[in-house]
Amino acid sequence: MSTSTVVHSARLVSGFDTVLDSWVRFEDDLVVARGIGDGWREALAPETEVTDAAGRVLVPGFIDIHCHGAGGASVDEGEQAIETALAVHNAHGTTRSVLSLVTAGVEPLAARLETIARVAARDPRVLGAHLEGPFLDTEFRGAHDPALLRRADADAVDRLLEAADGTLRQITIAPEHDGAADAIHRFTEAGVRVAVGHTGADFATALAAFEAGASILTHAFNGMRGIHHRAPGPVVAAMSADHVTLEIINDGVHVHPEVVKLAFAGAPGRVALVTDAMAAAGSDDGTYLLGSLEVVVEGGVARLAQGGSIAGSTLTQDEALRRAVVDSGIALEHAVAALTSIPAAAVGRERDLGRIEPGFAADAVLLGDALDVQAVWGAGARLR
Repeated sequence: MSTSTVVHSARLVSGFDTVLDSWVRFEDDLVVARGIGDGWREALAPETEVTDAAGRVLVPGFIDIHCHGAGGASVDEGEQAIETALAVHNAHGTTRSVLSLVTAGVEPLAARLETIARVAARDPRVLGAHLEGPFLDTEFRGAHDPALLRRADADAVDRLLEAADGTLRQITIAPEHDGAADAIHRFTEAGVRVAVGHTGADFATALAAFEAGASILTHAFNGMRGIHHRAPGPVVAAMSADHVTLEIINDGVHVHPEVVKLAFAGAPGRVALVTDAMAAAGSDDGTYLLGSLEVVVEGGVARLAQGGSIAGSTLTQDEALRRAVVDSGIALEHAVAALTSIPAAAVGRERDLGRIEPGFAADAVLLGDALDVQAVWGAGARLR
């Protein structure tokens, strides 16, 4: 049975633009029409669900291309854990997620990729997987088990691609290590977006990786060398390569609000706000596992029990939006794009996700005056 939804009288923010008194109509899982004024009343089917936005902000559903879990569950733990994590992030406006796996052995990672592939085949909320490891640098490993880091040899690369069966969307690699150059070529050839991250690379090495096909910077400023006036590092390399998307974890802990503003200015139209959320997102402070490592969460900040390194976040994307607008002074249209059309493009889904336009997925979030989430639709279904 088909479903029909109309949202009207909205301040529609999509594609770096704002249109007042807008309406949009969903049929099943697609946007089929949009306009302004009272045009939504024409040929309105009796069974259509109608929502009066009453001047509130309507934006595309948020897309998170770097998320490890929520609600006390890690996506590494299987299908039920994935469902638990998705439900938490759905309530905060995220309608599509790339599920991120922390460093593990190749065979355990292969099994987890197979699980994500099965879920993605039936659940449109899951865009696929992100391997954040195991091809990372030891010094800049962050919350990854150093005993499990390894070089990117051909056998490991092929095994992971085989297990993902076309659902590996992103992989983070430290490009300075042996095997990385060949791995970047192999992954990009297979349609996987390669990200530079957890790396000791200098500017030239990072730029060479981007020129070789890498197109994302994993959580910019974190897990890499910082910007120095004589050694600009990976962040400036990413800003210099106009095809590269910079991930930012905008939780007020990972990156200062003024540095967030710097990223938006240095890479206009190329910043994707991500959560890098671990199991404690939407849950309580306490002790958790991130992969094989123990994490202590206090005051919503996650750190390794041994060494104190920041270990993911407890962020949700609605909070990232509010912080961008309120703390960093980013225009609402640009902040929304960083949660919608920009991450969609970063993983190759710019033709059907990230905008409220006919032919795009029926994903939308209705926001109050304080940019609080008041309603969520994903693939045409009411999620909140």
